[in-house]
Amino acid sequence: MTAVQPQGNIWVLGARPKTLPAAIVPVMVGTAAAVGEGEALSAWRAVAAAVVALALQVATNYVNDYADGKRGTDDNRVGPVRLVGSGLATATQVQTAAALAFLVSGAAGVTLAIAVGPELLLVGAVSMLAGWGYTGGPRPYGYLGLGEVFVFVFFGVVATVGSTYVQLGRITSLSVICSIGVGFLAVALLVINNLRDRPLDAEAGKKTLAVRLGDVRTRQFYLALMAGTGAAVVGAAVLRWPAVLGLLGLTAAVRPVREVLDGFIGESLIPVLADTGRVQMAVGIMLSVGLVLGGIS
Repeated sequence: MTAVQPQGNIWVLGARPKTLPAAIVPVMVGTAAAVGEGEALSAWRAVAAAVVALALQVATNYVNDYADGKRGTDDNRVGPVRLVGSGLATATQVQTAAALAFLVSGAAGVTLAIAVGPELLLVGAVSMLAGWGYTGGPRPYGYLGLGEVFVFVFFGVVATVGSTYVQLGRITSLSVICSIGVGFLAVALLVINNLRDRPLDAEAGKKTLAVRLGDVRTRQFYLALMAGTGAAVVGAAVLRWPAVLGLLGLTAAVRPVREVLDGFIGESLIPVLADTGRVQMAVGIMLSVGLVLGGIS
């Protein structure tokens, strides 16, 4: 196999930067939801939570690269560069990179556990096991159509509610409602990724949810996730009305939704993935602004 020559550092590209909003947004929203709850916020805890989430996302991406590369699933893949599948790095090197990212996530998590409580150790351990099991191990659940469940739970509910928890030491109704919208947006990223790869995944026997649902219903699912995000923002606004600003961020979904409806396939979905990441950031920023404004008013 001849290695391709990517533009940029291969390890940065292999970390799949376009997916990182899925790690940043929940920490931002969860921290904002803690504003006005009677406790002084800790900047270092917010930073540590962001390190945990980002490192876990990067580790999961590297595990995906390693596992799919070993199985040969990435041999003809479109989209972001795959280190093992393209021959840019060996499986062992990518596996080591994943382990280092997990180590960084774990170290930041232990620091938070010392400050907040040992229950975070269990949450962190389960999160890392889930990150590995997504495409690693003998029976990866990402190959069974359960990847969206993992993303919703860990990059939606756990990361958002957890970011509130490390500030307050308790779970709030507001953080749970916000986590649903954040989770839907994180799932939308994976849905576009899997819609793009659906034909090749089907050939390789990788039964992602997109493979199971088929083209049309996967596109409908994407639209439902965007609508569900809007409903979650409205739900958050019921408890803290300025959170309705999140709907302004959701207007960024007009272009990717149109392109999904227009039937974009293959490489043409790569910009849609980037646009979906922008939607996630836009909603996360505007929702966070609203939550902060409502918390200090």
